[in-house]
Amino acid sequence: MDYKKTDASKTTVTNDNRLLEDKVGNIYEAIVALEKRSNQIGSEIKEELLSKLDEFATHNDNLDEIFENKEQIEVSKFYEKLPKPTLIAIKELLDDQLFIKNQNEE
Repeated sequence: MDYKKTDASKTTVTNDNRLLEDKVGNIYEAIVALEKRSNQIGSEIKEELLSKLDEFATHNDNLDEIFENKEQIEVSKFYEKLPKPTLIAIKELLDDQLFIKNQNEE
């Protein structure tokens, strides 16, 4: 999924717990599923950010040459403005884009 184009809110939104519970069947299972999905999303975003920042990195061992890399700053600011992984996971769940496998059912 392209997290840059998600329409998840960028600020905290109060959600009705019953909506989450209705999607999964149990509020605790919903919370666990959202936690796991938000960790996945966070890891993917972090890997993408680090790979983009690595393109601009200088591999000098000299500490005297400290300078600002404007490209790195712009990339970092862009990723800071993205919605938080938890909000993206909640949006996926509410939009029925998240599949939750029940461990008890076979």
